[in-house]
Amino acid sequence: MREPLKLAPAFKDYLWGGERLRTVFGKKTDLSPLAESWELSVHRDGPCRIAEGRLAGRTLAEVLDADPALLGSACPAGGLPILIKLIDAKQQLSVQVHPTEDYAMRVEHEHGKTEMWYVIDAAPGAELLYGFRHPLSEQTFRAHIADGTLLDDINAVKVKKGDVLFIEAGTLHGIGAGCLIAEIQQNSTSPSRIFDYTRRDKNGALRPLHIDKAAAVTRLAPPVRPVGPLGPRVDRGAYAETVLGVCDYFSTTLLEIRTSLALCADSRSYHAILLTAGSAKLRWAGGALDIAAGECVFVPAGCGAYRLFGPCDALLTTL
Repeated sequence: MREPLKLAPAFKDYLWGGERLRTVFGKKTDLSPLAESWELSVHRDGPCRIAEGRLAGRTLAEVLDADPALLGSACPAGGLPILIKLIDAKQQLSVQVHPTEDYAMRVEHEHGKTEMWYVIDAAPGAELLYGFRHPLSEQTFRAHIADGTLLDDINAVKVKKGDVLFIEAGTLHGIGAGCLIAEIQQNSTSPSRIFDYTRRDKNGALRPLHIDKAAAVTRLAPPVRPVGPLGPRVDRGAYAETVLGVCDYFSTTLLEIRTSLALCADSRSYHAILLTAGSAKLRWAGGALDIAAGECVFVPAGCGAYRLFGPCDALLTTL
């Protein structure tokens, strides 16, 4: 029987993290700081598990490996193509770039990383770094990394709750201090760290940079996509929907549910639902699940009709 699966995340204690994943979303872990929760992941570095029901305790990767048809006919070979995170940046993250699919598979033997950020909350004045303000040569790029002036070249975007940035692979980027973000990305952990504010790890060593790799993959020009969602907000009475971003690896829509919304996971694609605010009940022919803000549910392809009851805000990701 195909049924929705509530997921239990994997946690990360990167040094720039804060405590809002614990205080805002009630995440339970001994890790501190709590930088990220990987809410939907089959990646070896942080697989999530089934939280409840007959499959409780098994990893999502195990479930999907046993029945790849749960991903749907539109899913490319190689398994679940996405990873969904919640990120709490108490401090700014390093300035990074991620490789394209072609480069990553050829050189690093894993997937590239296109990603999208949805700002759940942001402190006054918080910024996201997004591409360059003007074109650069590779020589200038390397020189400004070396002399510490690279930030002067970077496009800094002031952000607030509800803002969206779509970051194609090859686009320089960075998350600023004070941002609480939902990230939908390719299933990859292949960063190239370019600039890290001379920050040191817990052992007092400067964190390594990946300058040569970054130079090979960075688009040394202003970003291609404008800041903001891909589509307009459409109010349908019981709910409103906004298409946030679409690419070969995922399509994500913000659903602002006032009462309820009928959905259907057909044989073409799975649905991944991340609640960012409020609470919801998900009902299908075989049962029901309660979903709290910060929780994620995987609805297998072929599960069929189901309904979400709010009020809540949810990110729906499909293929």
